[in-house]
Amino acid sequence: MTVALTIAFVPGVSPAKWARVWRDRFPSVELRLRPVGQGDLVAALSAEDDVVDMVFARMPVPEDLRAIPLWTETAVVATPKDSDLAKATEVTAAHLETVHMIDAGPVPADVDAALDLVEANVGVVVLPQSLFRKASRKDLVARPLADAEGTRVALVWRDEDSSELTEEFIGVVRGRTANSSRSQPDQPGGSERSADEPSRPARGAARNASAGSSRSGEAPGGKAKAKSPGGGKSGAGKKSNTGKGPTPGRGKMRGKPSRGSKGNR
Repeated sequence: MTVALTIAFVPGVSPAKWARVWRDRFPSVELRLRPVGQGDLVAALSAEDDVVDMVFARMPVPEDLRAIPLWTETAVVATPKDSDLAKATEVTAAHLETVHMIDAGPVPADVDAALDLVEANVGVVVLPQSLFRKASRKDLVARPLADAEGTRVALVWRDEDSSELTEEFIGVVRGRTANSSRSQPDQPGGSERSADEPSRPARGAARNASAGSSRSGEAPGGKAKAKSPGGGKSGAGKKSNTGKGPTPGRGKMRGKPSRGSKGNR
């Protein structure tokens, strides 16, 4: 039975560098990558089939999800190459008062449609720089928007999906080395966690622990447990209804037919 971790990502965000580290460090645990739309975040995490464990998404996200903010994307203004705005090194709020704005949000609901309108000289649009680059519009240029907060990218997951594997992936994303335990500080260059992120214990027990420990010693199941980034203890099992102590972890291993099979309750 295959032990796997499924990571989804929204347009403009690439998990490639972390995928390489994961596959080198945990070759016995398959890493599956899946693109999703920002609006499909909740549905992807709660799906019973083709389950997603974690998602790289743009904030804000629903409050009932756990999130580690990672980096802030630069906000740019997309404008035709021959426009007056294209002559500026950066665009200010005063500039935007003189043009028609397409879509008021920090991320357009339909990026391609918004850029089509910009190419037709209908107006300009503000969007994350990564999305503009991904669109690759030769007739448009992007200029940084001065004093804009930008959009924040975060690693997002459900509290009940916390597991040994998700803890290990958090470590990879935050720059933890292969020889360090999860209780040790992240290495310089790792992503910072926001100071206002809530500290909540993980309710889910370590998933895939037994399957991971029976495989190569590189699988994360055999590693020492430590505090999770949210402040909870990774691998903490729930008490059974009989009051006789903790039940087995509620892990889900790919290869099982659906999320309903995880829990072993």
